[in-house]
Amino acid sequence: MNERYTWTGFYEELATRLLPFKEDRWGLIDRLQNVYASIGLAVPKLDSAPLPVDIDPYTVFGLFNKGISHYNRLKIIAAFAQEFDVAASVPEDFDGVPVLNNLNATFYAFVSDSRRGEHDIDNLWDVFETELALADDDNADARASFVEAFERAIVQFGIGWKLSMGLFWTRPGFFVSLDQRSRWFMGDMGLAGPQIAEVVPKDHDAPVHDGATYLAICDFVRSNLNTEACPYPHLPALSSAAFTESERVNAEKRVAAQAAGQTSKANILGDAHVDTVRYWLYAPGEGASMWDDFYSRGVMGLGWHELGNLADYETKEDVRLRLKEIRGGGSSQKNAAHAVWQFAHDVKPGDIVFAKQGRAKILGRGIVTGGYAYDAENGDYPNLREVTWTHKGEWTCDKMLAMKTLTDVTDYTDFVAKVSSFFEDDDEADDFVEDDIVGEYPAYGKDDFLAEAYMSEATYDALASVLRVKKNVILQGAPGVGKTFMAKRLAYSIMGVKDSSRVELIQFHQSYSYEDFIMGYRPNENGFELKTGAFYDFCKRAADDGDNEYFFIIDEVNRGNLSKIFGELFMLIEPDKRGLGMRLLYSNERFTVPSNVYLIGTMNTADRSLALMDFALRRRFAFFELEPGFDTPGFRQYQKSLASPVFDKLVSCVRQLNDAIASDESLGRGYRIGHSFFCGLDAEDPSLGSRLAGIVDYELVPLLREYWFDEPDKVGHWEQRLKGSVSAG
Repeated sequence: MNERYTWTGFYEELATRLLPFKEDRWGLIDRLQNVYASIGLAVPKLDSAPLPVDIDPYTVFGLFNKGISHYNRLKIIAAFAQEFDVAASVPEDFDGVPVLNNLNATFYAFVSDSRRGEHDIDNLWDVFETELALADDDNADARASFVEAFERAIVQFGIGWKLSMGLFWTRPGFFVSLDQRSRWFMGDMGLAGPQIAEVVPKDHDAPVHDGATYLAICDFVRSNLNTEACPYPHLPALSSAAFTESERVNAEKRVAAQAAGQTSKANILGDAHVDTVRYWLYAPGEGASMWDDFYSRGVMGLGWHELGNLADYETKEDVRLRLKEIRGGGSSQKNAAHAVWQFAHDVKPGDIVFAKQGRAKILGRGIVTGGYAYDAENGDYPNLREVTWTHKGEWTCDKMLAMKTLTDVTDYTDFVAKVSSFFEDDDEADDFVEDDIVGEYPAYGKDDFLAEAYMSEATYDALASVLRVKKNVILQGAPGVGKTFMAKRLAYSIMGVKDSSRVELIQFHQSYSYEDFIMGYRPNENGFELKTGAFYDFCKRAADDGDNEYFFIIDEVNRGNLSKIFGELFMLIEPDKRGLGMRLLYSNERFTVPSNVYLIGTMNTADRSLALMDFALRRRFAFFELEPGFDTPGFRQYQKSLASPVFDKLVSCVRQLNDAIASDESLGRGYRIGHSFFCGLDAEDPSLGSRLAGIVDYELVPLLREYWFDEPDKVGHWEQRLKGSVSAG
């Protein structure tokens, strides 16, 4: 359609080339295996078995229209072009393409799921065939055929709004995508004009099940393109505008939350604005009296109806005071206020909910799909959230469950793992949650890294290249150069998104062992049980998602007994040994380190208490030295923004100190002072001067005393100079 929407021609031609496979689905599955084999990736999980027994065309398109990196997306699409002889140019952009959530990446239930109908995939092929015919030749008969096929498929499990996304992918000039962002943009906000807002469903509306109604929406939206109210030239441009505006609004909300002090300290590790899945233990009514009702309606409800709309309270303290006013008595109402506040503000789409009864029974599992809603007509439970309940039954816990109505159990990893194991036999239900249950991860690239980490572009390029080739890198450097700060950001910049589910950080210490890292026997109430460790579990997750990169970060890697921790894995982490199997010490399993796993270690070169690095580890890792960043463009800009003569003098003094440290035969470059000691300061802070003095007194001088423990005169000289720099002016 124009240079910004290069994907449209390719997608349309690929759709046309897929149509003959309606009568040759095994042939299509063979072609998909060829696609992934040609680029060295495993075929994603598409059914209960390693390979699907059947597949529909929309799920095929979903393989490259979901939450994967831009790099892998292009690689997969190029392989599709080769395998299916697509003449159209491989896309250069994906502006306006709605993407699936990775938890919901197929258009059918798995074979083992009772909710899968005998003709579900046949029905999707019928929709595909009739939509191509209609878009290519719009006539009454074609419309009737499409409506009939649409209405058969739309009621199938796991379809919902996704079907409109598939229609838009394959014929983007004819069909309107009614994904969540588009419904919000056109329906809720009316940003494509008031007339379109009247006909397009709203964000929280139920999916349109009537084919004629859906076609009428498509016709009306197309007829209003290129008007004053809807100035977009075509449907992809409209979809792109919806994405851009929703991203802008989300960014503003994040900034507002940060200004209100609602953000956490997660940004220290690069996790600002990253939504991670949390696990909740939830009682559906007193004695689980509302469980059957909530399960059938697809909601979770909370009482405390006397509070009214929870969104009207600005703080948790406001909720607590109102509860005390209503209920009286001597109770502080702290626990009740906390549960109410969490339900309205902390629970979010994508979170996992375990429904419970009493102190020992689990009734089901679900995934949150909607935001907080207040319905005064819902009796004693007016506070609601939409939930896709994936499991229902009765499972007995061997540990007492919390008595509270709502409990965040995310940090109790053993408990979460135990309860999750109840549902492993039917875990494929995770793949059929309503679309958009998890917000898209924030984009994060090279420019974002350079804006946050004080490193030159050339150094970043070299570091990223070394990591991609070697797969194992240790970031080494002096105290304060930002090793841990940069580690996660480096991973995110290579992934292209802040997907915290694909990054794990641990810290080695002298007591860390092979049993913690890989597997080993741990005591329990009945004796001992074999439990897997952090790296083992991480590799298993990565192996199940072969088309995405995974990054395992080991902080203070030289603090552990490396031979003891890595054991037989020293060989398996080598780049050319990835994928090879080796029998583990405690089991008969042949374990492999997948090729999509990257290891990043950090090492403090100034720690005298540590022995030299194990030679076996040195041979398998690349070592990348991080320099103090005082001379980088980013730090110079930061220094300029503070506009503080005292700060300038202190930095100048530290530069000279670093020269002295580097030339000292007993120390050297690895002991220089890093820039991160001086980060995070605010030009508007009236106590900036005293903060700088505190950095000198309580951080720098003690470090120098450790460096030159046998040279007190040298310590005294630099202590005097440093203190003088922050007291002058």
